[in-house]
Amino acid sequence: MNAVYMLGIITNRGMRDKFIQFFKMHNIHITLTALGEGTANSAVLDYLGIEATGKTAYFSFVTWDTWKLLKKDLYTQVKIDIPGRGIAFLVPLSSVGGKKTLQYLSVGQELSIEEESSLQNTEYELLIAIANAGYIETVMDAARSADAPGGTVIHAKGTGAVHAKRFLGISLAEEKEMIFIVVRTQQKNSIMKAIMEQAGPTSPAGGIVFSLPVTSTAGLRVLEEES
Repeated sequence: MNAVYMLGIITNRGMRDKFIQFFKMHNIHITLTALGEGTANSAVLDYLGIEATGKTAYFSFVTWDTWKLLKKDLYTQVKIDIPGRGIAFLVPLSSVGGKKTLQYLSVGQELSIEEESSLQNTEYELLIAIANAGYIETVMDAARSADAPGGTVIHAKGTGAVHAKRFLGISLAEEKEMIFIVVRTQQKNSIMKAIMEQAGPTSPAGGIVFSLPVTSTAGLRVLEEES
């Protein structure tokens, strides 16, 4: 099975140029970049021999075959095992809002299209909608129309505008908003459908949406009280 996964990489901001070349080398065209700060205390930093520094989080989409090659090169070329250099993690996508969106996310990689991932029996799902900057409320209004709870927004920069035109038939701005919404699994399809219909690729929001399985939660008070 060559399903699609979301790849997350968190590293120091000074590694930007190296990772841009790294993604190109592995034929990864769609990435989202967000800035952050490390949270390690001074004792940990002293132990690792590094200074407190700004972080960059990269999110991209890879097949399992791509990941096998990429993981090896993370060690041999990026030296990600050096303390303080960074971390990488992989999360399976459980569903995607349309085949064109799936083709756009995985452009350039061999892909086996399947309806759902093997992690179907989770109680919650994390919906991630990616839209043009300035359209947060459009996406959230669409989600709320299908009874979604509130979301969390991360500002990011994206790549892959050329491929968006090819697969989605639209031009995407570089500035992006990533909206994270945790929902019950039985709500997922209706909320994703509402987002695609009201804020999807053919709308000014230019939104795409996919979901990740959530195996455990804490603090979802409103959802827990309803049950």
